[in-house]
Amino acid sequence: MTEVTDVAEATDVIVAAGVHKRYGEKRALDGFDLTVARGTVHGLLGPNGAGKTTAVRVLTTLLRPDEGQVRVAGLDVRTEGRGVRRRIGLLGQHAALDEDLSGRQNLEMFGRLHHLGARRAGERADTLLERFGLLDTGRKPVKQYSGGMRRRLDLAASLITGPAVLFLDEPTTGLDPRGRAEVWSAVRSLVGGGTTVLLTTQYLEEADQLADRISVVDGGRVIAGGTADELKARTGGDRIDVVLRDADRLADGARALARTAGTYAVSTDVDRRLISAPVTDRMAALTETVRALHEEGIEAEDMALRRPTLDEVFLRLTGGDSTQGHDQRHEKQQEQQAEQQEQRQEREVRA
Repeated sequence: MTEVTDVAEATDVIVAAGVHKRYGEKRALDGFDLTVARGTVHGLLGPNGAGKTTAVRVLTTLLRPDEGQVRVAGLDVRTEGRGVRRRIGLLGQHAALDEDLSGRQNLEMFGRLHHLGARRAGERADTLLERFGLLDTGRKPVKQYSGGMRRRLDLAASLITGPAVLFLDEPTTGLDPRGRAEVWSAVRSLVGGGTTVLLTTQYLEEADQLADRISVVDGGRVIAGGTADELKARTGGDRIDVVLRDADRLADGARALARTAGTYAVSTDVDRRLISAPVTDRMAALTETVRALHEEGIEAEDMALRRPTLDEVFLRLTGGDSTQGHDQRHEKQQEQQAEQQEQRQEREVRA
């Protein structure tokens, strides 16, 4: 098992080594390892039931690991949980805002709950409203906010104490493209200010856009990691995409592309009239494909060379079907039961 070093003296703000968490016979985490560098966005990706939620709950002290070592912001989550909670922020999938209060009142309320005092809470609310572009709407009720504005306000609330580490659990779920872009801009500004972000997301484009590094989780452990470009390179480099004019010639086109690309791994999308294959020699593959299609009398509407998408990387690494054999709701129910049991045990010990 990898040994955890003193994070306070290292560049890694989050370090997990050999972490295990079980729910009965189910291994939610099975040797989970993770390092997150200071001042970066680290994406955590995986299919439903892969262990992402359990990992975040362990890192944020909401669950105790059965085995392994975890340090966040230089502190051990087992023995220094209170200190960890003072140094982190957590933004869940659903906004924790009072609809009838204004944006500023919501932030002031969170500040008071964190014992900032009335004056300090008000000052902090104004600072965050300005930082997230909400100063002009800060006195309006939250129920009048758009989805993107609400999410930015929720993000501001998670930063009320100025945490060193921020955990974002699918922060743009349900937002339209404009709302997602607003949140992405806010996250980038946070990292520019020195905050470290751990991001779990169901939008692979989001990880591609925001994450400095990505860890792919499956079966309770990290199965691959690196930058988006490094992960894409693992799937075989470039691909050639060809859109045919006649959908009836897709099978013929796929056979021609297989010959020129030198592979049987040709994918076909009937609805888009698209054939696609990995290639090693970009320009030679393009030239030979044009010639082969012409010889077969197959007309192409469009042809392009591209890098693989993060979606393709994800499906390749996790075995294709991102939901097969998993039950996320069951996992969450088990987590909640385990958390309640641990809280009861803690109360008994304190009593």
